[in-house]
Amino acid sequence: MIYLMLFWAFFKVGAFSFGGGYAMIPLIEKEIIDIHHWLPMQEFLDILAISQMTPGPIAINSATFVGYKVAGFWGSVMATLGVTAPSFLVILILALLILKYRHLPLLDAFFKGVRPAVIALIVQAAYSVGRSSFSGVKDVILALAVFVGLYKLKMNPLIIIALSAAAGIIMY
Repeated sequence: MIYLMLFWAFFKVGAFSFGGGYAMIPLIEKEIIDIHHWLPMQEFLDILAISQMTPGPIAINSATFVGYKVAGFWGSVMATLGVTAPSFLVILILALLILKYRHLPLLDAFFKGVRPAVIALIVQAAYSVGRSSFSGVKDVILALAVFVGLYKLKMNPLIIIALSAAAGIIMY
């Protein structure tokens, strides 16, 4: 029964929160502390701190850690499935609808309009990150070397990351 309760609690969090992982925190808190009383506030705050330090989305990390704390391995599985299921289902339904109606001129026009917007968002993110990442000539040289390694020499990205780490240790 606890596994279904964990799944449902985190399913509601995944289904009714918008704005990313940080927007989910109040809903997770309400479910975990106020409604089900699974954890005290201090333990929940510890889980949030760990969730922020570990790789991956904070909502999924939080669900996994809370599920594990409440009901062990299978609790973490059910909580993680619960928080990710709504997004998965929405994307699955949208994909099926797009496949069914892909021949419609309206849908084609929609995607033609969305492509430039997506490119603009990616360029803006790259500019924003790049602006704060480059603090000198060494940074630009390293970035150009990575670009050449990836696109001209077709090097494996893992090798590029390792070489960049070594260059960072040497240069800085």
